[in-house]
Amino acid sequence: MYRIKLLRNNMLWAFLIALTATMNVSCQVKNSTTDDIEDLSEATLGDKSGESLVEERKYRLPNIDLSHWKVTLPVGKPDEVEPPEILNYATNAELKNYMYNDSTDGSLVFYAFPNSTTTNTKYSRCELREQMVPGDNNVNWTFPQGGTMKGTLAMDEVTKDPEGKYHKVIIMQIHGRLTNAQKELIGAKDNNAPPVLKIYWDKGYVRVKTKELKDKSASDTDILHTDAWGDDEGYTFPDYVGFKKFTLEVKVKEGKLTVVMNNRDYKTYDNVSIRRWKVFENYFKAGNYFQSKEKYSYAKVKYYDLEVSH
Repeated sequence: MYRIKLLRNNMLWAFLIALTATMNVSCQVKNSTTDDIEDLSEATLGDKSGESLVEERKYRLPNIDLSHWKVTLPVGKPDEVEPPEILNYATNAELKNYMYNDSTDGSLVFYAFPNSTTTNTKYSRCELREQMVPGDNNVNWTFPQGGTMKGTLAMDEVTKDPEGKYHKVIIMQIHGRLTNAQKELIGAKDNNAPPVLKIYWDKGYVRVKTKELKDKSASDTDILHTDAWGDDEGYTFPDYVGFKKFTLEVKVKEGKLTVVMNNRDYKTYDNVSIRRWKVFENYFKAGNYFQSKEKYSYAKVKYYDLEVSH
């Protein structure tokens, strides 16, 4: 009897000890989980709810203020959308097929293909045009006044030509413009002047082209004509960017034009042609000016941030 009673007592004590240990482990796990949640809240969530965190991780937006830009689309006459309508591009039925967010990487995508073209051009575009006064093309800037445009961008998709080479895309520009008085002076049919700067994505490299006077001694009136200007030989930055993200900065200051790539490589233009460009008004452009007319060709350019200052 004693042995049976002792065995029963031992079994009871073992049960009680096991139960106590289980309760302690349970409490420790519970406390550890609570602490982990509190640590996550303090280190990661702040005052945000878990739902807000999911939203923040799921949706990323580009850092671009569109209040001083209009966009030209590759469709319509071509169609253009100015401020304030452009600010609602994400829900604008006219825009969302050609200019839209990629929320997975926080970029604004510009999609273009051969279709509608603007006056004096043969290629289509989905491209932003600077408007210093929103909705007004008549207020622009001169080289003596200067300006800076900086953006982070990447080529997302682009087709190849029959030889297997990627199509070219103009990704940034400085475009010249005649004032109304200059237009009347030379009898031009519109205010169009040459683009003094074109920056290309060219087979994975960044290539810069500027304008040069054909006759350096031409008068200030003569150089208002488009045919007074030709293209320079161009400059290609040595680094291959391919489809990776990179930065470009265009700076106009004191009669100089400088293009900076990835904050380290730069090309500066300080010559007679650049100094004489002061007769024109100008505006910045950025986006996707697609350089192909081949059927089924297209390109998508991503901008992550874009800013302009004067």
